[in-house]
Amino acid sequence: MGPLGRADVLDHLDEFIAAARNGLGHAVILRGEPGIGKSVLIDSMIESAHGFRILRSDGYEAEANLPYSGVQRLVGSLDDGTQLPDPEREALRVAFGISAGAVPDRFLVGRAVLGLLAIVGRTGPVLCAVDDAHWLDRESLDVLGFVARRLHAEAAVVVFASRADDDVDVRLGGVPVLQVEELARPAAIELLTYWFDGELDPRVAADIVDEVGGNPLVLTDLARELTARQLTESSFAPTPLGAGSRLEQFYRRALESLPDACREWILVAAAESTGDLKLVDRATALLDIDESAGEAADVAGLVVIDGAVRFRHPLVRAAVYGGATAAARRRVHGALARAAQASGLIDIEAWHAAAATARPNASVAQRLADAAERATRRGGLIAGASLLARAAELSEDPGLRDERLLAGAESAAAAGAARFALDLTDRIPDPAVLAPVAAGRRLFVRASLALFLGDPAAVPLASNQLSAAAELFHGHDSHREHLALLRAFDAALSAERSVAPGTFAELGLRMRLAAADAEPGLRAVLTGLCGLILRPCGETAAANRTALRMLGELDDRQVLDFSMAGVVLTSALWDERARNDWLDRSERIAARAGALRELDTLLWMRSLTDLDRGDVTAAGRAIARVRELRQAMGYPAEHVVNGAYLAWTGEPTSVVLQVAELNLAAGFGGAHTATMNALAIRNLAQGHYQDAYALLAPYEADRFMQVTPHQLPEYIEAAVRAGHTADAERVTIEFAAFAEDIDSPWARGVAMRCRALIAPAADAEPHYLAAIAALTETDTPIDLFRAHLLYGEWLRRQRRRTDAKVQLHTAADGFTRFGGTAFAERAARELDAFGERAQVGGAAATIGLTAQESEVATLAAAGHTNVEIAATMFLSANTVDYHLRKVFRKLGISSRRQLRENLPPTTR
Repeated sequence: MGPLGRADVLDHLDEFIAAARNGLGHAVILRGEPGIGKSVLIDSMIESAHGFRILRSDGYEAEANLPYSGVQRLVGSLDDGTQLPDPEREALRVAFGISAGAVPDRFLVGRAVLGLLAIVGRTGPVLCAVDDAHWLDRESLDVLGFVARRLHAEAAVVVFASRADDDVDVRLGGVPVLQVEELARPAAIELLTYWFDGELDPRVAADIVDEVGGNPLVLTDLARELTARQLTESSFAPTPLGAGSRLEQFYRRALESLPDACREWILVAAAESTGDLKLVDRATALLDIDESAGEAADVAGLVVIDGAVRFRHPLVRAAVYGGATAAARRRVHGALARAAQASGLIDIEAWHAAAATARPNASVAQRLADAAERATRRGGLIAGASLLARAAELSEDPGLRDERLLAGAESAAAAGAARFALDLTDRIPDPAVLAPVAAGRRLFVRASLALFLGDPAAVPLASNQLSAAAELFHGHDSHREHLALLRAFDAALSAERSVAPGTFAELGLRMRLAAADAEPGLRAVLTGLCGLILRPCGETAAANRTALRMLGELDDRQVLDFSMAGVVLTSALWDERARNDWLDRSERIAARAGALRELDTLLWMRSLTDLDRGDVTAAGRAIARVRELRQAMGYPAEHVVNGAYLAWTGEPTSVVLQVAELNLAAGFGGAHTATMNALAIRNLAQGHYQDAYALLAPYEADRFMQVTPHQLPEYIEAAVRAGHTADAERVTIEFAAFAEDIDSPWARGVAMRCRALIAPAADAEPHYLAAIAALTETDTPIDLFRAHLLYGEWLRRQRRRTDAKVQLHTAADGFTRFGGTAFAERAARELDAFGERAQVGGAAATIGLTAQESEVATLAAAGHTNVEIAATMFLSANTVDYHLRKVFRKLGISSRRQLRENLPPTTR
């Protein structure tokens, strides 16, 4: 009999099957209470998937700490991995324990699995069924959640079945959910009467359904246990519990009627949740339980033995295991541990040995710690953290206990399991007695997680805490000391003026001290960074160039540790091309490694640096990529709000100010500064000079490292136009000297523009021409077109109409192309005075493209292959090809050459 009363759910599932036949992928979670029929729906879906390749994987509690075990069961049999790019193929091999290698990020493993499904789907559609997803290991859940969210042009369906589970909700976030409810009353009555083939009066069936509800398994098992006469003659009134509790009680009553040996055999099978029959047989033999006891359990209908042991329903297992005494459970786990050891299953042995242990046990704790190390080598950071947490509980030595808790916290933090990591650090009984390095590690984890979680109270303190951690490492662990200082610098930049007084000076001094005994490359970087803190702007240019040269010589494996440092140093030097190159390299490394969290940070920085150099369109692309990335990781993309971008793109001032204040309240002073600076620039574009001056004056008075010099040109323009001439002249002289010191064409060009603003009318033109000449050689479009705009306005005032129109048209076209709408409108107004019209709006070639299509088009136009684009955007090559075909159709073109000709010039 098929799934009765499930027409609506089956219709949805049939739609997914039909879409996969047409090359479009979908994923869904079937969520419902035990016995509700999720597994039956999966079986029905498999039956209807004619011509599909079926891949199946179920979750098992015993494997919850075996990283990637669920994924390995799902795709481990596929022999198509040879077609994957090398990084993905190697990531799978390491994750599956087939080969040793660099620890893979789980999202890189996810990209590999997505690629596998795309490859297999080329020869026919694929159905991936994952039952009991709540028991899957967390690494597998992360990987399959990633795959489910990125399915698009793959001929594949991924269906999960799960009970309500917070962890599943987080890790499969963004995957559509179909709630499987109890059967409606008519369907439930029909199901019950079906089992009695007409012998049960429908009125009696209706009464029973009213009592027990519409859980299909409850009704089916009632029919299996009781006759129609028994149901008719008795008043069946179950306790007022949920269906799961009623079923467990039901199965426990069934167990009580079985012989002792049979119940003990079933308990062994319940404790060995993976259904490994050989392991169960070996363990029951160790307990002197006859093999026939298993056959009796099969005959009783509680388990099915067919090469493996499968329980009739997970609640049978729950009833068996939950109904046993703690001593009985430990006894069978002990036997299973010995059986696993004899079979060479060392990780399974460690898990069962821990379950068999009620008191601290140094040997078992060490076996768990060893299992954690193996899990971590395969990329199972969460599994490793869980194993270390249990190892700590069983550790007899307090020092070993604390070490395992710290290592577990570090592993959980690296995986993004912030709450778990903090909990592990909280389990250390007395942090005050920790040795310096251990105390520093604890402080490092907690401060780093404050930033990750965005704790408003902790973000301003994070830099101080990381600096204090570096002090604890000093003289004991130089690698950790240097890393803590780099992270302290990053945290200080995030908080900016929100940090406690004295934070930057103290950090600068500690960096200078640490640089003294660092290896040459790191010494150069630390020296450059601490110089920005301790010395005036412009005086550190030589040290910064040396540091930048050292960063260029880093091995790829080291680059991501220095990502923020590279952005800061290139920004301090006003070297926009070096900054773009550094971000390009860092993004490429992060994407290749599957390091999505690091890539997210880099893209966020990219959006801000694109605004800084005046390419609003590119900044929008970076923000769109952040949204895509966060959707891939399962985070709500609508939470991606860049206040500076909102200011540039015309959002109401009240909205921009609200975003800025929210950033400041959260402790992120750097984001607040960027937003206020962008708002000031918009005020300049709109002619609100006094408002711009009011916004910028506090920042000019309270200088901040490499950030303030980028604000000074805006301050100068605002001061000139608002009548604060003396301030404008003072800061122009200072900025011009700074520009000469750092020897940057960008800074020199902007300095010339500022000189033109303060110069007498008769002397301004050479400065405007020099500014345009210098900025033409840079990759700073809106700064260049602002020079054209100001020069055009000056020419109009000099009544040189023809020359003015040339400059203003150049400015209007440039602003439009690069997204500087407010400046484009200002240029258009100037041209209106001449009776000229300017086109103000978006780049025509990209109108009608989605954000993802636009990004694919941009990368393809830049010469990247489909495989390279797929790796960058964490899609399959199939999906890239699908988007590219849509782009060609929308733009009316047929080749990549035409794509390059039709897209506006890119600046990356």
